[in-house]
Amino acid sequence: MESGNIVEYIDRQKIMCAVVLETKNQRLRVLTENNRESKIPISRLTHKDNAKHLDLSIGRNKLVETLKETSSRRRDLIQTIEIKELWEVLNTEQEWIDLPTMASFCFSDDPTGDHESAVVRAFFHNRIYFKFDNSRFFPNSEEHVNNLLAQQAEAERKERIIKIGGDWLRSMSSDNKALEITEERAHYIEILKSLYIFEKESPYYDIGKSMIDRAGVALGNNLFQALVKLNVWDENENIELIRNDIPVNFSKKVRKHADNFMRLSEKLSTEPGLRDLTATRIITIDGQSTLDYDDALSIEDTGDVYKVGVHISDVAHYVRPDDPVDHEASNRASSIYMPDQKIPMLPQTLAEGMCSLRAEELRPAITTMVTLSKTFEIIGTEVFPSLISVTDQLSYYEVNMMIEEDKDLVILHEIARKFREKRLNNRAVHISLPEVSIWLNENNEIVVNKTNRESPGRLLVSELMIMANWLMGRFLADNGLPAIFRSQPDPKERLYEKDKGTLFQNWMQRRFLSRFSLGVRPEQHSGLGLDSYITATSPIRKYSDLITQRQIRSVYGLERAYTEKEIQFIIHTMTQPMSLVSRTQFRRKRYWLLKYLEDCIGQKEEALVLGRRNNNYQALLPEYMIECNINVSSGMVLKPEDTIQVTIQHSNARKDILSLFVG
Repeated sequence: MESGNIVEYIDRQKIMCAVVLETKNQRLRVLTENNRESKIPISRLTHKDNAKHLDLSIGRNKLVETLKETSSRRRDLIQTIEIKELWEVLNTEQEWIDLPTMASFCFSDDPTGDHESAVVRAFFHNRIYFKFDNSRFFPNSEEHVNNLLAQQAEAERKERIIKIGGDWLRSMSSDNKALEITEERAHYIEILKSLYIFEKESPYYDIGKSMIDRAGVALGNNLFQALVKLNVWDENENIELIRNDIPVNFSKKVRKHADNFMRLSEKLSTEPGLRDLTATRIITIDGQSTLDYDDALSIEDTGDVYKVGVHISDVAHYVRPDDPVDHEASNRASSIYMPDQKIPMLPQTLAEGMCSLRAEELRPAITTMVTLSKTFEIIGTEVFPSLISVTDQLSYYEVNMMIEEDKDLVILHEIARKFREKRLNNRAVHISLPEVSIWLNENNEIVVNKTNRESPGRLLVSELMIMANWLMGRFLADNGLPAIFRSQPDPKERLYEKDKGTLFQNWMQRRFLSRFSLGVRPEQHSGLGLDSYITATSPIRKYSDLITQRQIRSVYGLERAYTEKEIQFIIHTMTQPMSLVSRTQFRRKRYWLLKYLEDCIGQKEEALVLGRRNNNYQALLPEYMIECNINVSSGMVLKPEDTIQVTIQHSNARKDILSLFVG
């Protein structure tokens, strides 16, 4: 390598033309076409023109001018090189081709250093068809070329999305234009939705992040607000449903199958094996907004004994194992109840129609008939399929108003109270906390109401349902059938005996409860103070209860009984969706409560100190039954169970933030 040689090398992904000023120890000092001196190793050169020398004495400016002219000339020559056509001719050979030979393929006349440089430049910019290595070329296989072309097309597509989609997002975010959803824009929206919901876990993270960076929109709440402005989402969009792909509607196939059940209702009066209880007074007791009635009660005073009936809608009469409705119910596992939305486990025609125990309509049921002495001791039990017709559809409020004057309700309440007492004597862990109900009224206003769960109506229903579940569990065990039994070990610590705990103790007791477990055989449930327990009283709302109902029906030859292995499999498959249902309900209820508190800034509330964590105190707001952290001034010392006054400082439902300060 001599001084004056024109050479080329790659600098920042560009081919740079230069002249050699000095050679020393395999390194070159060069002057580039950009009028910059550099030192580079000879190994970095992509091309050297030994035939052309520049006279270094002509001066730096003239050298730079000549280099620019040379580089321009070589770039112009690239336009005549058809790399794809060369590959189509040469790819079958699969041999290395040196630079002079390749230059002769590209140019008919005797190739010069300029032609060779043009070849190197062309193949450097187009690496689809040939592999380039130290001034020689190797044709890629057809498969490799197709893969590279696909990658190139994908990269160009992504770049286009980033540019056009980012510019579109920026213009839509800054202007109040009507949004026309084209197919292309719909794709941009899907990318942005995925980015917001899953962030770095999104398959579109890189392209989506580049889009919002170009648009000047920040990830997080800013992106959410941009999607709201684009009318993609509502201000109160339930992201949990989207994130977890929770189905809100039913497929046409499932709806059609559910509609076909009408014919089963028409044959009810002639259904064999159903004990006719249609002459009995049967009562439902539910919340005022309930539309799916799945449990009812009856009471008969024979003079010597009481006969209490707990009647559960026989959903299994309609929903057969492995039919489309059953598959959908299995996947959902449970209805989801939220302040602004209810997502049923079963289609509406079943949940609020044929399976719902509506007044004065014939319904198949599974009845647990309990015979009690006049001192309210259980002396006999029957579980059987029945035919019923509800006579009284009452709300909790109505029951509370009637409890002292309606003889049947008086007896039912006393039976429930005695059964509660029996469970407490068996060391049941009774946690009694007010329930905060949240819903949106007809004007879309948030309504928050604290309910006493120990009111006569609620105590009556809850205790008699617990009794029925316990007795149905015993019935299945006595018949040697597996079921979805619930059990719970003793709590890690007891903070109070029976039902004597304070609000603080009741709230804290939950932290010491042992986890319940599901199994195929009965075991002790310490939380309830019972030797076995299943859930079978909500088959419209819970798939586990529908399974239990089928096991009961199998005793009467109405179903094929599930095997122990099948029950174990059902327990396994239900675990994840049930956890998802619980989490979705909790988060949505919390969202709407925080949304309500957004309008309560500056409002003073009473708080119950729970304990200290790091530099903050944990406290409970009894008015809303929500736990929160409270910042206190240095030097202030609080004790668990202290009652203090706090002020709501900040609430943000979307960010899940609630800030309070003492005073």
